[in-house]
Amino acid sequence: MADERTRLKRFTPVHRLWHLGLILVFMTLSVTGIAWMFFETPWGRGLANLFGGYVNVLEIHRTAGLVMLAGFTSHILYMIYRIDWKGFPRSLLGPETLVFQWVDVKGFFRHLGWVFGLNKLPHFDRWSWWEKFDYWAVWWGLIIIGVTGLMLYNPVLTSDYMPGWMLNVALWVHRIEAVLAMGYSFTAHFMIEHWRLGSFPFNAAMFDGTLDIEEAKHDHPEWIARLEKEGRLNEALVAPPPVPLRIFYFLFGYSIIFLGLFLLVFAIANAALLTLF
Repeated sequence: MADERTRLKRFTPVHRLWHLGLILVFMTLSVTGIAWMFFETPWGRGLANLFGGYVNVLEIHRTAGLVMLAGFTSHILYMIYRIDWKGFPRSLLGPETLVFQWVDVKGFFRHLGWVFGLNKLPHFDRWSWWEKFDYWAVWWGLIIIGVTGLMLYNPVLTSDYMPGWMLNVALWVHRIEAVLAMGYSFTAHFMIEHWRLGSFPFNAAMFDGTLDIEEAKHDHPEWIARLEKEGRLNEALVAPPPVPLRIFYFLFGYSIIFLGLFLLVFAIANAALLTLF
């Protein structure tokens, strides 16, 4: 059995549940939002018709947005609960937290130097600088999209407290931030997590909660060294999930990837067509 424990426990069931919820709600918002934005094109109307037309797709988009904000609020409360208040603020620092630190700034520039062949690949602990960036990008994106989305959710009520032109600003900020979020997720996020060397063709860490030990030694050698020094490496090793479950994770993950790429490619194509007419 010891020989079969070739994977390292990386994410808890709670982490995986948050990620799954984020995937489902984000993709619902992406499809309905794109259908709303491109409704004047045959492709956009076709997407909207899958949800029962313009009115339904807009209502589903609004409902999914409220679910997203509720989940975001729940996540904030969960993170507050998880803070070690007795050791605060030092408990926010260290290799186990996702708070940006000076070591992440150095890691970014060393990684940039490695890309240009100026130095060796830097060593990372449990979290690399780009993984922290991925996490915090969701925060500022949700704050911007959430605030503008709530303004647009009830424009009449919003107009009681703000001038009408603010709704136009909110609409464009909402759309621009949404396009940036989708563009980043469907390109950089997919590339970094699934198609870089060591992860290709699919990184299932957020689905089964584990990471291949050899991949961990390459991407997070300081984490492995720290676990060995603390005598916790052996207890952190687990066996791979059953093959049927791994196949399910792969098929589900790539269905999301293909859906994202489909939205990205056809949105760009239809945006180009709109500029011509």
